[in-house]
Amino acid sequence: MTTPDTATTPQSATADAAGAPATGPGRPGRPGRLGSLGPVGLVFAGGISVQFGGALAVMLMPRAGALGVVALRLLVAAAVLLLVCRPRLRGHSRTDWGTVVVFGITMAAMNGLFYQAVARIPLGPAVTLEVLGPLALSVLASRRAINVVWAALALAGVFLLGGGGFSGLDPTGAAFALGAGAMWAAYIIFSARTGRRFPQADGLALAMAVGAVLFLPLGIAESGTKLLDPVTLGLGAAVALLSSVLPYTLELLALRRLPASTFAILMSLEPAIAATAGFLLLDQTLTALEAAAIALVIAASMGAVRTQVGRGRGRRKAAALEGTGLEG
Repeated sequence: MTTPDTATTPQSATADAAGAPATGPGRPGRPGRLGSLGPVGLVFAGGISVQFGGALAVMLMPRAGALGVVALRLLVAAAVLLLVCRPRLRGHSRTDWGTVVVFGITMAAMNGLFYQAVARIPLGPAVTLEVLGPLALSVLASRRAINVVWAALALAGVFLLGGGGFSGLDPTGAAFALGAGAMWAAYIIFSARTGRRFPQADGLALAMAVGAVLFLPLGIAESGTKLLDPVTLGLGAAVALLSSVLPYTLELLALRRLPASTFAILMSLEPAIAATAGFLLLDQTLTALEAAAIALVIAASMGAVRTQVGRGRGRRKAAALEGTGLEG
């Protein structure tokens, strides 16, 4: 659930999948001397950071509540991003501001719903259900018959994960995770729109500030003065750094040397990383059936991304051959 800036992670994956050239730092030039190992390592480090940050957030919830943790995460992340990016406030149209406000609302809703989910169900299943949002968006955007297979594979994974009817998971927690997935899909769309209207990570910083302002009253209402406890503040800052600031930075560096399509495939592994973090930090074990379910969703996500990438390459090849007499 990370995006280093509004023109990189999900947007680049979507743009690349649709066959259009991605823009910004997410579109690399020639690979450097280090090859792809360095950028891939950065992506994995970012994924580990965000999922272990999520595990830390679960540990913090008894002290600050789910809404309080979200408020602290958004507030600290917004402060850091505003300090680093120093976005320009003048010179933007009303449409620009409307886009960034909706982006901020979407970001706040995505985080709020996800943290409500992990307060009720294990981290691995929660991320697995959440990733269905971007998966559904990629399948709909591609409109290829093969994506019916990927969708069926993902649904089979969800069926197994829910024990045939979510009897093994808290239904409310599962619903929150699915809602977070829907907001993740919306986040991808508005991330792309914001990235086209604001330079660098300015739009992300402003949207994070909007989300923090909107969520802070909810966090105060739930947790009150608990948010002022030094230990709670310190842990909340750690969650923000692990779940937002650090992964955004690592992924931004990686995307400068890594194709967006490869990045999207690596992001499909997040449910497995989340399950590992849940096991190591929260003692959340998975049954063999739940592990198989997560593997099915990961396979469906990777397959959908590869299908989109292949379609995009086909379009670019056809465009290059057009008019040369070699189209056939």
